[in-house]
Amino acid sequence: MRNDKIIAKEYFNQAERYYDNAKEILKKVKITYRTYDDSKYVSEACGSAYLAMLKALDGYLILRGLKKERLPDSYQGYLNALKGKLAHNGKIKSALTVVYQNLHVLGYYREGVNVGMIKEGFESAKFIIEYFSKSAK
Repeated sequence: MRNDKIIAKEYFNQAERYYDNAKEILKKVKITYRTYDDSKYVSEACGSAYLAMLKALDGYLILRGLKKERLPDSYQGYLNALKGKLAHNGKIKSALTVVYQNLHVLGYYREGVNVGMIKEGFESAKFIIEYFSKSAK
């Protein structure tokens, strides 16, 4: 069986790749009056950024000894899995909530196009990815 640190590093690499792809997708969209003009691309970018964050969370949980088969499969599952495991739990929980609401629910499912909302979601996703990626180094 492979080392959990190696597996986690693969998850962190995937998180960076998904996030970079999401940013590239979003660059294609013209902005008019603080809104994106094409909700299809915004939805696609938001979905990729949300998945990027989940990959980083999965990598962290694997480092903490959770097996791949036992990784959470819901927003509440991730909150429960992280509960009490982090020194800065409030910051992470807040960022996770912003990413879930802004990118997953409003950006991906509801095709929200508000630039500020989407950017805040992306910033929170990046914060989570960077925070957990450091744990693998």
